[in-house]
Amino acid sequence: MKDDSRATVSSLTRPRPIHYPFWFGGSASSMAACVTHPLDLVKVRLQTRTGAMPSTMSGTFMHILKHAGPRGLYSGLSASLLRQLTYSTTRFGIYEELKTRFVSKKTDPLTGKPSPPSLPLLIAMASTSGFVGGIAGNAADVLNVRMQHDAALPASQRRNYAHALDGLARMVREEGVGALFRGVWPNSARAAAMTASQLASYDVFKRTLLRVAGMQDGLATHFTASFLAGVVAATVTSPIDVIKTRVMSASGGNHGVVGVLREVYAKEGMRWMFKGWVPSFLRLGPQTICTFLFLESHRKIYRKINGIEDPA
Repeated sequence: MKDDSRATVSSLTRPRPIHYPFWFGGSASSMAACVTHPLDLVKVRLQTRTGAMPSTMSGTFMHILKHAGPRGLYSGLSASLLRQLTYSTTRFGIYEELKTRFVSKKTDPLTGKPSPPSLPLLIAMASTSGFVGGIAGNAADVLNVRMQHDAALPASQRRNYAHALDGLARMVREEGVGALFRGVWPNSARAAAMTASQLASYDVFKRTLLRVAGMQDGLATHFTASFLAGVVAATVTSPIDVIKTRVMSASGGNHGVVGVLREVYAKEGMRWMFKGWVPSFLRLGPQTICTFLFLESHRKIYRKINGIEDPA
């Protein structure tokens, strides 16, 4: 009876994971998008370049400045924010919810806290969350790619969406509802790979830095873990990102995944898989760092407001 009593007390006093609001990820990602949007724009222009357009990141950057000025670097920002508010809110929210539900019932002997999910479980939860997020944010993602690519097209081919809502309305009116789901499968596959490589790797890197490297749960740890997560995410998602961008930027004809794969392989060989990797990393690195720094700030403020002790 004495042992059962101790077990009952232990289970009642065992710390429970903190349940943060569902929208934190979308808010943090939107703030990060405002910082990194010019890099995302350059990446899209490089992946969809044609003819005599610049083939380097710096050349593309200067080309945009020369022809559109500083405002040109923020072309399509409204679609980018809409994308984060749909895609990132969904993927972060589901991932965090799954983590709190599937947290191990075993207690870590070093901290006395519930053991965190294993890496395979984190990857499975993140992949599922990302796939659903990719579907939720697909329409905004199509708009994001189109609005960023628009200025690079000949004047006669430009869509000239005024903003994201105008783009959504015109896509449905001019191309039908199906246009909102253009490239949804490569986009969702990319979102699953992105979320698994970004969110799951961040949690693992952060856990390793805290437990193995002996770092404190602060800015230095968050920065290092998010930088490493950005490297992993850029490498894993590069091939899918190229295909997704090509499919979404197309306006007609046979532009399915198989057709695009056949076309880019015929023209570029295997090099297409990592075309734009450097600008992709230079975007994903700062974007991942900013997202997790903003997210950790959200969490810290939430704990302070609700009187919750910071995790050790």
